[in-house]
Amino acid sequence: MEGKEEDVRLGANKFSERQPIGTAAQSDKDYKEPPPAPLFEPGELTSWSFYRAGIAEFMATFLFLYITILTVMGVVKSSSKCSTVGIQGIAWAFGGMIFALVYCTAGISGGHINPAVTFGLFLARKLSLTRALFYMVMQCLGAICGAGVVKGYQKGLYESNGGGANVVAPGYTKGDGLGAEIVGTFILVYTVFSATDAKRNARDSHVPILAPLPIGFAVFLVHLATIPITGTGINPARSLGAAIIYNKKHAWDDHWIFWVGPFIGAALAAIYHQIVIRAIPFKSRP
Repeated sequence: MEGKEEDVRLGANKFSERQPIGTAAQSDKDYKEPPPAPLFEPGELTSWSFYRAGIAEFMATFLFLYITILTVMGVVKSSSKCSTVGIQGIAWAFGGMIFALVYCTAGISGGHINPAVTFGLFLARKLSLTRALFYMVMQCLGAICGAGVVKGYQKGLYESNGGGANVVAPGYTKGDGLGAEIVGTFILVYTVFSATDAKRNARDSHVPILAPLPIGFAVFLVHLATIPITGTGINPARSLGAAIIYNKKHAWDDHWIFWVGPFIGAALAAIYHQIVIRAIPFKSRP
């Protein structure tokens, strides 16, 4: 009995009731900063896992465009929005698919499904330039194929209802659209960084399992806010795939916004997370 009381006493001293929060909670014992990814890694080109990850990105983006554009078509073709899932349903389709696909592909490719996310992670040195470019190409190809399959169902309906292409809505300026894309992508990429932070994973074992949930929810919320402005891009592959398959002049007039905006937003999120949130605190010398 005395031995058990001693164990309890030692345990209480080792794990105090009040645990420090944030960076103060971390120590060299439970976390070690991973080394930055090299800029170029030629060895990846001979690895099957490299190409498997690219295929996973292609398939995930294909499924993402297929479900989401099909949902958009179902809403816009109806004369009464009350008989459809409406804007909320579109937002749920985008957020829900991201949640499901990130969960499915995170262990294979990281579950980017978005060139802006890939770009932000590249700036943070989480992957090499070789892998980043390969991912972006596969994501764009997957998006084109996904939108193409939707158009194949009913070409006339697809073309008469905008094809799910992103454009700046009437009443808004190009600056409004650009700002909406920058802020929306910042929210998404910042959430990705926070949900997948290795330092948090070292402290909280449940974080990696729950990571797809906040990422998908961020996509859902951004869509609720910005569908009326730009149709919500925040994903250059999604915007490119829909624009190529729809291929009307007005879909290309504002297309640059859906590349420049997400890339700026992703860069700002990477800078904010790496330099401000993850900054190593200065230690005073004894």
